[in-house]
Amino acid sequence: MSASEAQPTPRSVDAVVVGAGFSGMYLLHQLREQGLSVVVFEAGTDVGGTWYWNRYPGARVDVESLAYSYSFSPDLEQEYQWEERYPTQPEILKYARHVADRFDLRRDIVFRTRVTAATWEEEAGTWLVRTEHGDAVSARFFVMATGCLSASKMPEIPGLESFKGATYHTAHWPHEGVDFDGKRVALIGTGSSGVQSIPVIAEQAADLTVFQRTPAYSLPARNRPLRPDEIAERKASYRAYRQAQRESAAGIPVTVPTKSALEVSDAERDAIYEAAWESGSLVNLLSTFTDLATDQAANDTAKRWIHRKIHEVVKDSEVADDLCPDYPVGTKRPCLDTGYYETYNRPDVHLVNLRRTPLVEITEKGVRTAEREYEADIIVYATGFDAMTGALTNVDIRGRDGVSLKETWQAGPRTYLGLGSAGFPNMFMITGPGSPSVLSNMVVSIEQHVDWVAGVIRHLDAEGLRTIEATPQAQDDWVAHVNEIAGYTLYPKANSWYMGANVPGKPRVFMPYAGGVGAYRKRCDEVAAKGYEGFALTV
Repeated sequence: MSASEAQPTPRSVDAVVVGAGFSGMYLLHQLREQGLSVVVFEAGTDVGGTWYWNRYPGARVDVESLAYSYSFSPDLEQEYQWEERYPTQPEILKYARHVADRFDLRRDIVFRTRVTAATWEEEAGTWLVRTEHGDAVSARFFVMATGCLSASKMPEIPGLESFKGATYHTAHWPHEGVDFDGKRVALIGTGSSGVQSIPVIAEQAADLTVFQRTPAYSLPARNRPLRPDEIAERKASYRAYRQAQRESAAGIPVTVPTKSALEVSDAERDAIYEAAWESGSLVNLLSTFTDLATDQAANDTAKRWIHRKIHEVVKDSEVADDLCPDYPVGTKRPCLDTGYYETYNRPDVHLVNLRRTPLVEITEKGVRTAEREYEADIIVYATGFDAMTGALTNVDIRGRDGVSLKETWQAGPRTYLGLGSAGFPNMFMITGPGSPSVLSNMVVSIEQHVDWVAGVIRHLDAEGLRTIEATPQAQDDWVAHVNEIAGYTLYPKANSWYMGANVPGKPRVFMPYAGGVGAYRKRCDEVAAKGYEGFALTV
């Protein structure tokens, strides 16, 4: 069944799921296996979620394909053939479509449909979910599988509507692509989408000017086609590897470090950093020593080393200085790139440091800073997302007594385990704030959450129970624990989207759980084993 042939919207189901990315697809499969009726609403025209929307030049995942894939079906693992070490957006979307076809998922997905509101109806004990097309569906369970990086944001700059040329946002890239040939391009933003797209756009455009507020730490991806022998080796050991993923800190098994960065010689430390740099793996760099995430002096050794690397690559010393971040390594999402720093050696690529010359406005002709106007034919906004919470609070979700989730979270998101929120019965979030999510291999965290939610619903049905809801006390304790763990790290020292710092007015709260995938899974399993401790269950 094609996306356009999806079933008409039913009036009543067991579960409504919002989003047909990796979370929504797997949840649909799991709940159907349990005999539940499910409808998934998806704003796009096909499955894939993040990998449907993010089609900008150079879009590529920063987790290796053989790890960034579903583990729930051994047959799927064995039959699917990945092509590259770090797959591009088209390859990942191809995989998502394959999964949708293989498990016949599209027949329960309503595409081109955005959910606008969901209201808990106390007397009926159900959620009433409304869409942009006026549909209203009643469901026992309501699951937001909307992803952590799906609510894009434009920069807060005067004159956004003034520009007479073409404008694009990396999260809403035209499916037919963009022709940069012979064009003057202004690109605003140097997070992951900027770092990935800048080298590709520079190859095509006549001239590229990059406007940077905060530089990113970026490592060369060392991407390459996968070798038949390494594919065969992984497929032969997938069960053990998947278990190692589940028990690891970030959903990617690595050798756990045993030494502090401060207890080795400069030569040994440099050699360890060099090996991590050459490996093309973010997690290898971040796990070189025991204390990079917790000790400023230890982290400074990595920071200085990466600064030297940037200066080795970038010929203009002032440009190299501007590309060197001043915050601790790893406290903002580091990037993987292909030729990013080398791109700034091109004569037709220019870097504007917005810390030195702030961006003032968008004009009819281009971009104006405090220093001058830069004329352009195309402006690309690589300005990221209202991360972790935006996709949740953009829907008018109202729980008990009509209380709004957005209002409840005004001072920052409040969840229990990142799965549920007090006052919102039978509502679940997949990889919500308060869970490892963006600090992990997302597919590992997605599968763990989906399995847990499916287990809750099985338990309720087996015990003849009607609702499950996080208790305020358990939620308060979990929020305090999430903050406590973050406080042991250097994460709060950076103005990152982990902290909501990229959205004016958003509370500065560290949103993901920094305790690690393995420890978090153990906690969730313990909660379930104790009859869903911290949740109120009612008949």
